[in-house]
Amino acid sequence: MERSYILHMFTPGKQMSPFDINMAVDAGYQVVVPYCGVSAGEITGLTQDAIFSRGPKGVKATGIFIGGRDVLLAADMLEAARKAMVPPFEVSVIADPSGSYTTAAALVACVERQLQRSHGTDLAGKRVLILGGTGTVGRIAGVLAAGLGAEVTLGSHRDAATAREAARATGERFGCTLEGAGLAEREARRAALAEADVVLATAAAGVQVVSADERALANRLLVAADVNAVPPEGIAGVGVMDDGKALPEGKAVGIGALAVGNVKYQTEHQLLVAMRNAEKPLYLGFREAFAKAREIIAAKG
Repeated sequence: MERSYILHMFTPGKQMSPFDINMAVDAGYQVVVPYCGVSAGEITGLTQDAIFSRGPKGVKATGIFIGGRDVLLAADMLEAARKAMVPPFEVSVIADPSGSYTTAAALVACVERQLQRSHGTDLAGKRVLILGGTGTVGRIAGVLAAGLGAEVTLGSHRDAATAREAARATGERFGCTLEGAGLAEREARRAALAEADVVLATAAAGVQVVSADERALANRLLVAADVNAVPPEGIAGVGVMDDGKALPEGKAVGIGALAVGNVKYQTEHQLLVAMRNAEKPLYLGFREAFAKAREIIAAKG
């Protein structure tokens, strides 16, 4: 009997993302079931409910997606699901809370590509400033950049305490060093921009975090990347379609939200398809997403 492809989608939130449901269906899952309000303590039971009913062959047509809005909790849930498996009853699992793992992967991979193409360098030793850095995408982008040797600062437009705590908790969970900075005051923000080699705007949609005047002060800047596709531009002068377009001053180039989004979409799609086609179970977090994003960008040439 041919098995239908089933994706069980767990989220701690009150609803599953329609974006991710669409992505799952487009990746070939025939039955997509959201489970909302799921706690970390419920992952083991739900996972084992999913694996035992279809037999060792049927598990190949079963997958688990972990969503939500908490990047640390999603990583814990992914690990809990992995530990709940009882081989040969074992299914593939992907975590992508608020799309942050695949978006951050695409963002850092795009920046890495433009550093090499436009400046013949990489992220090692670069000062990376992430504005909106305490959010889901900013934290994971920070971890990935730090893993490539960058000195990363998570900037918050609220206060320094929030930024420092986000940097501490994220760095501790994922084994890297991140700094936090409160950038609500204009002078603090301008000072941070003046020291940055790379600026990533990962704030909420429709919020401009770098004005044209502030951008002009970033004399060291090599790459400015923005994930905000809703007007106004998150970084003034970086258009949503830009992919290595020179900024008005200095030697920096810009990467816009749709350039990043195209790689993000392909990354999530290909990971979901890989789960569905896998002969052996896959466990996919942001590091696996980054490897896939790099592969997609390399194929672009």
